[in-house]
Amino acid sequence: MKTTRTVKQILSKYEGETPGVKAQLNRIMMTGRLAGTGKMIILPVDQGFEHGPARSFAPNPDAYDPHYHYKLAIDAGLNAYAAPLGMIEAGADTFAGQIPTILKVNSANSLMSETAGKNQAITAGVDDALRLGCSAIGFTIYPGSDMALDMFEEISAMREEAAAKGVATVIWSYPRGEAITKDGETAIDVAAYAAQIAALLGAHIIKIKLSTDHLMLGEAKKVYEKQEIDVSTQAKRVAHCMQAAFGGRRIVVFSGGAAKGADAVYDDARAIRDGGGNGSIIGRNSFQRSREDALDMLGKLVDIYKGA
Repeated sequence: MKTTRTVKQILSKYEGETPGVKAQLNRIMMTGRLAGTGKMIILPVDQGFEHGPARSFAPNPDAYDPHYHYKLAIDAGLNAYAAPLGMIEAGADTFAGQIPTILKVNSANSLMSETAGKNQAITAGVDDALRLGCSAIGFTIYPGSDMALDMFEEISAMREEAAAKGVATVIWSYPRGEAITKDGETAIDVAAYAAQIAALLGAHIIKIKLSTDHLMLGEAKKVYEKQEIDVSTQAKRVAHCMQAAFGGRRIVVFSGGAAKGADAVYDDARAIRDGGGNGSIIGRNSFQRSREDALDMLGKLVDIYKGA
């Protein structure tokens, strides 16, 4: 498929990147039902590592099988499928070339103690992504954690290696840890800061959470109030996060979060679309539903991003 003008324009904003990285970004943006629109929906399935198998897959037992997720992403016409090493390996041959994949190269788990600090273990590398034909690596950082500086250094080095080998980098930028209150994890000033940090670390695609209108940081709150930054609606908060991602020069997708009703998922997508965001990365809200319901919901999300 010929690359659209919209996608060419997005790629032109990645001025320092190699042709290999741009080819992988192009592959992601030119795949599926949203191909060529500049919008995307990605299926992430790392929750088995993060939350455990029963919490992740018991609501829809078919989802214990990694092939289920490959098929769901392909049949729904999504742009990419993201997962840790073992899940990608479990279907890499059967589904080779059928959908772009993102290798999640670090993970946490729910068995750690609360005193362990917010951090993730590196569980795969760039060469694994090359071996498995992945378009990108995915890496989580926790701005606000006492371990954040180590995480920044880890992804900085891995991102440099990935770019040199023609692999794109997706950064999950999730504020949490010792310096962040629970409400602060989704505060708009913190969310925008998280997007900025990911962009500064060289992320090609940034993944953040949708935010509330809460302002956590005292000094930042003064600026928001003085400059009268409007964060009153979800769409305006999305637009502000896009500003933080180099004035919209970086692709930003927003996570779906915990399982919720379909109408709430659609409302989120409309806000992302209206705020100029690039799309959704939606896991539990899709694979915890039956396949039929998930395909129906994902189809409606595609229509929303197309302007319906």
